[in-house]
Amino acid sequence: MSASGIRIYTTRACPYCRMAKELLRMRHLAYEEISVDDDFEARAEMAQRAQGRSTVPQIFFGQTHIGGCDELYELDSSGRLDALIATLAR
Repeated sequence: MSASGIRIYTTRACPYCRMAKELLRMRHLAYEEISVDDDFEARAEMAQRAQGRSTVPQIFFGQTHIGGCDELYELDSSGRLDALIATLAR
Protein backbone atom coordinates (compact mmCIF):
# COMPACT_ATOMS: atom_id res chain seq x y z
CA MET A 1 0.00 0.00 0.00
CA SER A 2 1.15 3.54 -0.63
CA ALA A 3 2.71 5.55 2.15
CA SER A 4 -0.49 7.60 2.28
CA GLY A 5 -2.68 4.51 2.55
CA ILE A 6 -4.68 5.30 -0.60
CA ARG A 7 -5.41 2.41 -2.94
CA ILE A 8 -7.27 2.71 -6.25
CA TYR A 9 -8.37 -0.22 -8.38
CA THR A 10 -8.46 0.69 -12.09
CA THR A 11 -8.55 -0.47 -15.70
CA ARG A 12 -6.61 1.03 -18.60
CA ALA A 13 -9.63 2.13 -20.65
CA CYS A 14 -11.66 3.69 -17.83
CA PRO A 15 -12.12 7.48 -18.12
CA TYR A 16 -13.43 7.65 -14.54
CA CYS A 17 -10.24 5.99 -13.31
CA ARG A 18 -8.19 8.68 -15.06
CA MET A 19 -10.38 11.43 -13.56
CA ALA A 20 -10.05 10.01 -10.04
CA LYS A 21 -6.27 9.67 -10.36
CA GLU A 22 -6.06 13.23 -11.68
CA LEU A 23 -7.91 14.56 -8.62
CA LEU A 24 -5.58 12.63 -6.32
CA ARG A 25 -2.57 14.05 -8.20
CA MET A 26 -3.99 17.59 -8.06
CA ARG A 27 -4.36 17.19 -4.30
CA HIS A 28 -0.74 15.89 -4.15
CA LEU A 29 -1.86 12.56 -2.72
CA ALA A 30 0.27 9.49 -3.30
CA TYR A 31 -1.66 6.35 -4.09
CA GLU A 32 -1.16 2.74 -5.02
CA GLU A 33 -2.83 1.82 -8.30
CA ILE A 34 -3.93 -1.75 -8.85
CA SER A 35 -4.92 -2.63 -12.40
CA VAL A 36 -7.63 -5.26 -12.58
CA ASP A 37 -7.59 -5.51 -16.39
CA ASP A 38 -6.36 -9.08 -16.61
CA ASP A 39 -5.87 -9.83 -12.94
CA PHE A 40 -8.82 -11.91 -11.76
CA GLU A 41 -7.42 -12.24 -8.24
CA ALA A 42 -7.09 -8.45 -7.87
CA ARG A 43 -10.61 -7.97 -9.27
CA ALA A 44 -11.98 -10.51 -6.78
CA GLU A 45 -10.11 -8.76 -3.93
CA MET A 46 -11.53 -5.42 -5.07
CA ALA A 47 -15.10 -6.74 -5.23
CA GLN A 48 -14.78 -8.37 -1.82
CA ARG A 49 -13.42 -5.19 -0.22
CA ALA A 50 -16.05 -3.07 -2.00
CA GLN A 51 -19.02 -5.15 -0.81
CA GLY A 52 -19.56 -6.71 -4.23
CA ARG A 53 -19.07 -3.63 -6.38
CA SER A 54 -17.26 -4.63 -9.55
CA THR A 55 -17.06 -1.31 -11.41
CA VAL A 56 -13.89 0.76 -11.48
CA PRO A 57 -12.48 2.76 -10.00
CA GLN A 58 -12.88 1.53 -6.46
CA ILE A 59 -11.02 3.78 -4.04
CA PHE A 60 -9.93 3.06 -0.48
CA PHE A 61 -8.38 5.37 2.08
CA GLY A 62 -6.83 2.91 4.49
CA GLN A 63 -9.63 0.49 5.31
CA THR A 64 -12.33 3.04 4.41
CA HIS A 65 -14.10 2.38 1.12
CA ILE A 66 -14.65 5.71 -0.61
CA GLY A 67 -16.47 4.30 -3.63
CA GLY A 68 -15.82 5.43 -7.16
CA CYS A 69 -14.92 8.61 -8.99
CA ASP A 70 -18.22 10.38 -8.31
CA GLU A 71 -17.94 9.75 -4.58
CA LEU A 72 -14.33 10.99 -4.53
CA TYR A 73 -15.29 14.22 -6.29
CA GLU A 74 -18.28 14.67 -3.96
CA LEU A 75 -16.01 14.30 -0.93
CA ASP A 76 -13.66 16.88 -2.40
CA SER A 77 -16.35 19.42 -3.31
CA SER A 78 -18.02 19.10 0.10
CA GLY A 79 -14.74 19.60 1.98
CA ARG A 80 -14.97 16.17 3.63
CA LEU A 81 -11.95 14.85 1.71
CA ASP A 82 -9.61 16.98 3.85
CA ALA A 83 -10.95 15.39 7.03
CA LEU A 84 -10.49 11.93 5.57
CA ILE A 85 -6.92 12.76 4.52
CA ALA A 86 -6.21 13.97 8.05
CA THR A 87 -7.24 10.57 9.46
CA LEU A 88 -4.65 8.89 7.24
CA ALA A 89 -1.91 11.14 8.58
CA ARG A 90 -2.44 9.92 12.15
